[in-house]
Amino acid sequence: MSDTEPSDTRRRILDAAEALFTAHGFEATTLRQITGQAQVNLAAVNYHFGSKESLIQELFRRRLTWLNEKRLEALDRLEAEAAGAPLKPSLILDAFFGVAVKMAADREGGGRTFMRLLGRTYTEPSEFVRNFLAAEYSEAISRFKAALVRSLPDVPREEILWRFHFMLGAMSYAISGADALSIVAEAPLDQDDTEALYSRLMSFLLGGLRAPLPAAARRPVKKPRAKRAA
Repeated sequence: MSDTEPSDTRRRILDAAEALFTAHGFEATTLRQITGQAQVNLAAVNYHFGSKESLIQELFRRRLTWLNEKRLEALDRLEAEAAGAPLKPSLILDAFFGVAVKMAADREGGGRTFMRLLGRTYTEPSEFVRNFLAAEYSEAISRFKAALVRSLPDVPREEILWRFHFMLGAMSYAISGADALSIVAEAPLDQDDTEALYSRLMSFLLGGLRAPLPAAARRPVKKPRAKRAA
């Protein structure tokens, strides 16, 4: 396939946009910068995507669709094997977060760059991107939250939602390439060992998921008093 064929042009635009958005953010990156790095003209972006927003949507779809499909396939397989019994929390977390960590280890295929972009998106969300990601994640998040609720019957649903929220943040930060370790470490630490990173992350996530309930979650919900008849 030559570099002038449409599918290759489309890929180069997406690859350039992914790298630039990761480095500079969505707002600061211009279409001119993207076309310059992809070595195409502006007409090519308009032809393949129509607008910057459509380009961003397609950029996420080409990897998120695969990511969430793999997550759901793993959950389907686990639930089929469990034959109706609740799953262990560790299996649920492995099905959801394990695929993402493996994608983040993919340097040559672009997975690492994309996961860094996804992590940046969580910390610098725009309303457009936030709404789009909510729709893309809807089915996967709903299924995994339901599995966690069944797995942890003694934990209030609201608390599980909070903990899932915190776990998403921890995962995103761990694989986004943020160099916070340099602040707390006395010597450089190896952040490229995917297996070690995953083991540490899973231990941390499971600890948080199984942590004692905070006082706010243990307080009984007060029922409103019935009004006295006049």
